[in-house]
Amino acid sequence: MAFFGLIGNDQKLATQEYSGRESASDKAARKRRQGHHRNAAKAARQGQGWEASERSRQDRGGWWRTH
Repeated sequence: MAFFGLIGNDQKLATQEYSGRESASDKAARKRRQGHHRNAAKAARQGQGWEASERSRQDRGGWWRTH
């Protein structure tokens, strides 16, 4: 009947066994934040690339600027 001694202390056992470990919900939230950050950085790089190419295209000029 040692089984009945375990009822009620499951939270105590869980805190002992999993102390110092990241919870599943915390891990999922961290992964979401990292994914957003990664996508934002990629979008910023693409925007900077477009801006540089657009600036060089405008600086080159064309036939309408020479007439």
